[in-house]
Amino acid sequence: MGSFTLSLSQSLAGLPAFLVYFATSLALLALFAVVYGRITPYREHTLIREGNVAAAISLAGALIGFVLPLASAVAHSVNLLDMLVWALIALVAQIIVYVVVGRIVPHFAQAIEAGKVAPATLLAAIAVVVGLLNAAALTY
Repeated sequence: MGSFTLSLSQSLAGLPAFLVYFATSLALLALFAVVYGRITPYREHTLIREGNVAAAISLAGALIGFVLPLASAVAHSVNLLDMLVWALIALVAQIIVYVVVGRIVPHFAQAIEAGKVAPATLLAAIAVVVGLLNAAALTY
């Protein structure tokens, strides 16, 4: 029983750090959702509540595209400040993705509001791809 208790104690030794990183990550995810919602000319949550699949696809892609490098930052950062810096870089990268796609796809915002899935899928795919590249770059 002694080795089990020791093993459990060792396993739980990282719990405070886990809680700090997890809570910070959730706060950063919420921050990203707010910032992203403010830069888009349409209200994703309202559109999604109304059943707009395009809005759900584009928002889901942006969230995944942000969380991938955020998870990598949590796993590879040397401290909480390091993780925060890389999370903010990931946030900026996703904002840039939205701006670039908005420029290359004519009437992009209106298409999302109208529920057109093709441009939303393109945005989601690009957001995830950039998120994956961002996450991979954080490993070095």
